[in-house]
Amino acid sequence: MAEGRVEKVFVPVRDGARLATTLYLPAGDEPAPCVLEALPYRKDDLTATYRPEYLRLRDEHSFAVARVDVRGTGSSDGLATDEYPAQEQQDLCDVIAWLSEQPWCTGAVGMYGTSYSGFNALHLAAERPPALKAVCAIYSSDDRYTDDVHYMGGSLRWLDLVDYPAYMVAMNALPPVPALVGDGWRDAWRTRVEELEPWLVRWIEEQHDSVYWRQGSVRPTYDRIGCPVFLVGGWADGYRNNTFRTVTALAAQGTPHRLLLGPWSHMSTATSLPGPHLDLVPVMARWWDRWLRGIDDGYDDEPALTWFAQRSTRPGADRALVEGEWRSAPSWPLAGARDDVRGLDDGEVAYEVLADVGTAAWNSCAGSLPWGQPTDQRYDDAASLTWEWPAEEMSLLGHPRLRVRLRSSEPVATLSAKLCDVFPDGTSSLLTRGLLNLTHRSSATAPEPLPVGEWVEVDLELEAMAWDAAPGHRLRLSVAGVDWPNTVAPPRPLTLTLDRSASTLVLPLAGSSQAATGLPLLPPPAGDDPRAGVTWRIERDVLGRRTTCADEHGSDYEVDGGQVRERYSGQVEVATETFAQRAEASADFTVTWPEAAVRARADLVVEAGPTSYDVDLTVETWQDGESFGSRRWTRSIPRDLG
Repeated sequence: MAEGRVEKVFVPVRDGARLATTLYLPAGDEPAPCVLEALPYRKDDLTATYRPEYLRLRDEHSFAVARVDVRGTGSSDGLATDEYPAQEQQDLCDVIAWLSEQPWCTGAVGMYGTSYSGFNALHLAAERPPALKAVCAIYSSDDRYTDDVHYMGGSLRWLDLVDYPAYMVAMNALPPVPALVGDGWRDAWRTRVEELEPWLVRWIEEQHDSVYWRQGSVRPTYDRIGCPVFLVGGWADGYRNNTFRTVTALAAQGTPHRLLLGPWSHMSTATSLPGPHLDLVPVMARWWDRWLRGIDDGYDDEPALTWFAQRSTRPGADRALVEGEWRSAPSWPLAGARDDVRGLDDGEVAYEVLADVGTAAWNSCAGSLPWGQPTDQRYDDAASLTWEWPAEEMSLLGHPRLRVRLRSSEPVATLSAKLCDVFPDGTSSLLTRGLLNLTHRSSATAPEPLPVGEWVEVDLELEAMAWDAAPGHRLRLSVAGVDWPNTVAPPRPLTLTLDRSASTLVLPLAGSSQAATGLPLLPPPAGDDPRAGVTWRIERDVLGRRTTCADEHGSDYEVDGGQVRERYSGQVEVATETFAQRAEASADFTVTWPEAAVRARADLVVEAGPTSYDVDLTVETWQDGESFGSRRWTRSIPRDLG
């Protein structure tokens, strides 16, 4: 197999800025289609270890691949003002045009990526640059407000504060790579530090859905999408809701699409906890062959939907495999699919909300540890209202819905619902969850306080799921007033009263499908213990009436021309009598090159009281152990029905 070449270039965009780009070009002189990935995660150091994927697309499948640092990140010019700004989409339209015009490119460009790069692949599909022929979005969202790391059902995602929002501040305070930008790298670095604005502050200020969140979201205007779309999702991933609703919209407007849903968390399909595992590279290559090369070897006649139908599997934070089988169907919704409506008994039931229910579910986006999978739910179930049904031969696929009539003792409250697979011995395995800030019951853009003591109707959609029950198992619905630490608890203690006779659970029964064939499945990966060097701790101070969740992790690795050291730690806590909450986080990066050793560290504290979110955020930078520059932000942001 002939090896291609790697070139590092700067692509000019219309305002004169230059975006740092790495090109992986196939051997020979024959032009090739190009696949673009655009990301803010520093292609030359912090994510340089992803390289084998690009080499395989180049050497095994003869695609050119371009990796781009988006504006203000890595070694690109400018400032990283926010996630997915309009400027980024304009920049990437220019990049796509530039790639299509290169002599090594056929003129056909695709766009793909995981998480952030999947998001902006969808954004560019909606921008419709002429050379963009198809996209593949992996673990991505169509809705930044309610299906990202910011808010869930109108409530601030609490545990996420100690991860992405903190480390992006430190990452954006790192300099460009000296070997790429030359002698001006220190001046560019100083400008970054002096003009840095943390994205997190704006996110907390924007507590309701708004024009701000629609920027960077393709929902609900899917008709803007002008090219074929391939979505890859995972049942343990936090972005799996960008699946059924998106393909429903794409099908309605006649846009070619594919949907692949596996058991995976926010990790590579080849190494995810959990598996089974799949080699996504040849799957993507067939997609690109179809839409960038025009090769239709029966591809259009194959099923548009492929998913892993999960079967009952015992829970575990580092669960390696889920039982089940691969299924496929021509389209969504499946033929024969229907709703199964279950009543919730008779009479009223009052529930005193507990502030720390949810610790066994941790967070709603599993990934590499400590962002693991849910553990046994029976202890949280015991602190919730529960209903159970026999689950013999039950097969679910889609979004369950909980319809509830309730009243609250406070004007701000949340409703949490979880579906669990209950084993004969009592083990409870989480299947799906949903949460709604009840002030958002009618509108996420114009929420209204609950009328205290008055009945209201609530419709809560749970996250996308797939489950086939094992013999002797039961389905449990658990309802509580919080899902902590996944989301922030309400401002004050309260009581919810449910009218069970006017409440129902709607279950999505799966329709007709067939066994999926031809998937490039992989054996479980061999390697180091994923638990090594990771702290994931839950503590309850009984007399202090306080629950705390803490994490700590990091890694050290070599990259071309340097070394990287990453360290992360975080802690969230809630006072169970008053519902006062606190989050603390630090993210610390050191990158060592021949020219210098550079370091950036962010330290974050967020306190949630009954009326405000109080933010204290510091970033510090060093060169060769000497202080280079620092910034601090303190904000008290009114808590607006959150």
